[in-house]
Amino acid sequence: MIEIKEIKNDSDLKKFVTFPFKLYKNSKYWIPPIISEEMNNFKSDINPSLKDSSISLFIAIKDNEVAGRIAAIINWIEVKNYKVRKIRFGWFDVINDINVTKLLINRIKEIGKANKLEYMEGPMGFSNLDKVGVLTHGFDKIGTMVTWYNYPYYSSHFEKLNFKIEKQYSEKQFSFKNIDKNYYSRMSKIIQNRYDFKAVNFDKIEDVLNNMNEMFDLFNRSYSFLSSFVEINDIQKEYIKKKYLRFMNPKFITFVFDKNNNIIGFAVIMPSYAKALQKMKGKLYPFGFIHLINARKYVKNVILYLIGVHPDHQNKGVTAILFSSLIQNLKEKNIEDCLRTPELIENESVDKIWKNFNPTLRKKRCTYKKDLN
Repeated sequence: MIEIKEIKNDSDLKKFVTFPFKLYKNSKYWIPPIISEEMNNFKSDINPSLKDSSISLFIAIKDNEVAGRIAAIINWIEVKNYKVRKIRFGWFDVINDINVTKLLINRIKEIGKANKLEYMEGPMGFSNLDKVGVLTHGFDKIGTMVTWYNYPYYSSHFEKLNFKIEKQYSEKQFSFKNIDKNYYSRMSKIIQNRYDFKAVNFDKIEDVLNNMNEMFDLFNRSYSFLSSFVEINDIQKEYIKKKYLRFMNPKFITFVFDKNNNIIGFAVIMPSYAKALQKMKGKLYPFGFIHLINARKYVKNVILYLIGVHPDHQNKGVTAILFSSLIQNLKEKNIEDCLRTPELIENESVDKIWKNFNPTLRKKRCTYKKDLN
């Protein structure tokens, strides 16, 4: 017998959050979250995304053991302002038993229909800066702190339940070894002189934070054309800054300003914390934070977390300025590889940015959709 239980207290919330630790305990490729921060994701007094979203969490119990989990999410800004009548589902993990998956999905369907929504889609989080997608390729490669990992059978469960692929994402990487630093340096100087642009790097995280609200405004504008995009509001900006502050190295962040001192381009790169998080096993204390400090200090690989260019300047070579600045900083630190976060396949403009870097495909993932009727 399989029981579906809704999360109502911290004790059950911890079971929800820690279930993947059991499911993937023998996996070399899964990246554990920090348990305390993962629990905070679902607390309305901490995560501002819950001010504009409704969430219900469920675990499946089979043979007195947790056998699956799922989150039902309604982003009311998406539903009311963007007229997208969708219920999202995320934080989906399950043993290889399609009956467990079916019962968890049925709870999403029930909530969606009760709120007169039209379809469900997932896995995805509250916003475009959350984790997204079922992994469909690259199961034998280590993940990142900003992506979900799953076993290959997840896709077959959705397909057997008559879900259809809705959005597809790719994750690519490139090496810094063969990049011509001088070429991008020359191009950067030409573009800066031609348009009176300037690149700015930072030594202190406080200086980055002073510009991040404007950067998020530019993020909203430069990504607004993508499907499922929902703007990041002011409260969410503050939460994101606090959440990722400890992971940032200010030297890995570049802004490009125009002659009026407005931000027209940005690139945010973070050290890869994958190995450190595996060693921490979900715990910051008593010694977990030391692994984070060491990963930040002794960096081999980095993650391209965010990049954006103002729509009015996307054909003016702003990316050459960003690349020149970042390449110089990263090569000086002997960084080997840059891993890109999931990018919509439809976002061809971002893919073109990196074509001269000879990127290779690491992973593929997708979201699944099903009508509620």
